[in-house]
Amino acid sequence: MRIVQTPVRFYPFIGGVENYVYYLSKELVNLGHNVKVVCANEPKVEAEQNVDGVEVSRLNYLFKVANTNITPDLPLKLRGEEFDIIHTHIPTPWSADWSRIIANRKNKPLVVTYHNDIIGTGFANHVANFYNKTALKKLLNRADKIIITQPNYLNYSPYLSSYEKKVEVIPNGVDVDKFKPLNIEKKQNTLFFLSLLDEFHGYKGLDYLLEALQIVKKSIADVKLIVGGKGVLMDHYIQKAESMGLKANVEFHGFIPDESMAMYYSQANLFVLPSISSLQEGFGIVALEALACETPVITTDIVGVSADLKEKNAGLSVAPKNSQVLAEAIIKLLDDHELRTKMGVNGRNLVKASYTWKGIARKMEKVYYELV
Repeated sequence: MRIVQTPVRFYPFIGGVENYVYYLSKELVNLGHNVKVVCANEPKVEAEQNVDGVEVSRLNYLFKVANTNITPDLPLKLRGEEFDIIHTHIPTPWSADWSRIIANRKNKPLVVTYHNDIIGTGFANHVANFYNKTALKKLLNRADKIIITQPNYLNYSPYLSSYEKKVEVIPNGVDVDKFKPLNIEKKQNTLFFLSLLDEFHGYKGLDYLLEALQIVKKSIADVKLIVGGKGVLMDHYIQKAESMGLKANVEFHGFIPDESMAMYYSQANLFVLPSISSLQEGFGIVALEALACETPVITTDIVGVSADLKEKNAGLSVAPKNSQVLAEAIIKLLDDHELRTKMGVNGRNLVKASYTWKGIARKMEKVYYELV
């Protein structure tokens, strides 16, 4: 089967959607399919590449609207592609809308993975609202199948309820061979948080984690938070941590190379993902990566894997925007080495049973075959 994927960006750009498309595409290639990714050339690399068997065409872009690269050559490029199915992604409108138009012209099936709602701040919020009332409806009406990564998103999103009959739940996955526990010593009382540090990812909840850390510090003075990721707000968060008296308790490590991720997860006692927006947090792949490395996870109830954390005793889930409750969960696990160890093993078993990319790709392949 010839499959075209149209994320706004692709590996080596690091982000939730980018990781999703990379791992899914790689496993679809392993299943014998031809997969081509058409995306913006960010970061700037060779325009035509083969990445782990996935053909990649990277297009120049003029500028960004919110977090979406505007690539003028995209319509012409997609018109020239021969494919059996096109798979696009929301929340990046430009590539999704042109995928819809080309799917119409070629009379080919269109699959949309709806990672999360399109939301902006300030003027961008007005643009997002206009788009959601107009072009998004056209996209979802045209889509032959809408993929969501957690069932609760049907309730969270105000835009999906009318399309329940063509919605299918296929969760995110994790590479359990790449993300696995390393034989390194855990750093005592260490938390790990990972996200892009920009205005579009404030929903990951770092502000609340810093507030919780102030509370934790009163009970565990040497607690340490490692913050991975960079972005335009990095200096803001550094200054905020200092102003909160946390300079000795927070380390900002900036961009973490892909090959170092398993080490960061493995050496932490806990991975914390305190997301605050059910509309913006589609799933939380980083939580799966931490679990695969046998590191217990603390999330909020809106994160996709939170129900499994409770059921399989692989971590804790708390209410969003509640620094006190988050702090209590952190203290509970930092004070109980035996429980952390047990949760770590449970977490690895959980992802191996339910969240491997090979298994996710087979579910997606079934969707494709039903449409083609």
